[in-house]
Amino acid sequence: MTNLLKLGIPAGSLQEATAELFRRAGYKITFSARSYYPSINDDEIECLLIRAQEMARYVEDGVLDAGLTGYDWIVETGADVHEVAELVFSKVSRRPVRWVLCVPGDSPVKTVKDLQGKRIATEAVGLTTSYLARAGVTAKVEFSWGATEVKPPKLADAIVEVTETGSSLRANKLRIVETVLESNTQLIVNLQSWEDPEKRRKLEDISMLLQGAIAALGKVGLMLNVKRGDLDAVLQVLPALQQPTISSLSDNEWLAVNTIIDEPVVRVIIPRLKEAGAQGIVEYPLNKIVM
Repeated sequence: MTNLLKLGIPAGSLQEATAELFRRAGYKITFSARSYYPSINDDEIECLLIRAQEMARYVEDGVLDAGLTGYDWIVETGADVHEVAELVFSKVSRRPVRWVLCVPGDSPVKTVKDLQGKRIATEAVGLTTSYLARAGVTAKVEFSWGATEVKPPKLADAIVEVTETGSSLRANKLRIVETVLESNTQLIVNLQSWEDPEKRRKLEDISMLLQGAIAALGKVGLMLNVKRGDLDAVLQVLPALQQPTISSLSDNEWLAVNTIIDEPVVRVIIPRLKEAGAQGIVEYPLNKIVM
């Protein structure tokens, strides 16, 4: 590449999860406590730590060629960027995060319509304002600098807050009225950078490897040997991503079977495979599954 690909890495809660995903994809990102420029084992990439809330704006302006941020922050900023891929991972689970409209548990509010003329606190003012406009509701939307969950009922009638598990909302005795938006992490790129053939090829490669790493999350490989006569019994036990790979061994009476399974079921399946006649069972970790 004639120019470095300037890549934004989300600082904060997603930082370590992003680094781990890149590691599984083959990229080693190393952070320094005193630098916003992490190192990466790829001479064609320059990384910069940026808050996810600001990422889309910097990508749109060309300060960064590409970056990882939530779909919610693309919507919030209204940034005009190209979305290369949706990356379904997070710091807690693989479920999308949700922006939800919440009120105190004893609030009379049942729907967003009941908030006409009320006060709503949120970090995502643009997203919330658009949501209210679609619902035909006029309310005062105030930016919240943090601790949004504690503001109802004294400082706000309702909040729009992001949640992944809902535990913080329950701890603060809040009730979800409606889901405003569901969001996953997106790999986004500046429109001009996407027209650069070298940068597009690089980003397509990165996207493929990251998605392969995500596909491998929670899965392991399983290899085993089985006599031909026991093959059907083994296959009855064995789930597969598509179909197991079956190969002949030097001894024609034996076959090698290779497949991919969900990690949580390994402890259940291996004893049943042994009962069905499998031998030499080997479980191994996976970094990527590229379809």
